[in-house]
Amino acid sequence: MDIHPTAGRPLTDAEAAAEAERLLTAAYRPEAVQQIPTSFRDDTPLPAYGDTPPVLQDDKRIVPAWAAGIAVASIGVGAGITGIGCGAWLVLQGLASVTLTSVLMGTLPFAALAMVATAIGGAINNARSAVTQTTHVYQSSVTHNTRVTNTSNQRGMFARTRNDFR
Repeated sequence: MDIHPTAGRPLTDAEAAAEAERLLTAAYRPEAVQQIPTSFRDDTPLPAYGDTPPVLQDDKRIVPAWAAGIAVASIGVGAGITGIGCGAWLVLQGLASVTLTSVLMGTLPFAALAMVATAIGGAINNARSAVTQTTHVYQSSVTHNTRVTNTSNQRGMFARTRNDFR
């Protein structure tokens, strides 16, 4: 059952039917429908032969400034990405044509320099260890601590554990 909005009591079947009829009539009145043309029809007669003369059709579209800015920016980004892609393609094509012999010839001076530096470092280390041979003498008492204090802090997804040796 429907309830009448002003009376606060249930409507009878006759009152509900009358209210529905009133609402439908108000909603579908002929003067309430707004006629908007959705197409253009040219009623000028066509010539018997040849091309049809042009007919002026007004263009009422308006492009907002932000839409034009986004369009220009997307064209610029696309051109920039295309340039970066072409540069990467050229670099990768150059790397693909590298042979093992050219890599070995290119790295040979660096390998020789590294080998010379390693030999010099080894010679210096051997010469220094031969001269300074020390004996470690401990002159204090040694204590052995076995007590360990464990502190745990757990909050959220991070945890911290601290061990104190005393």
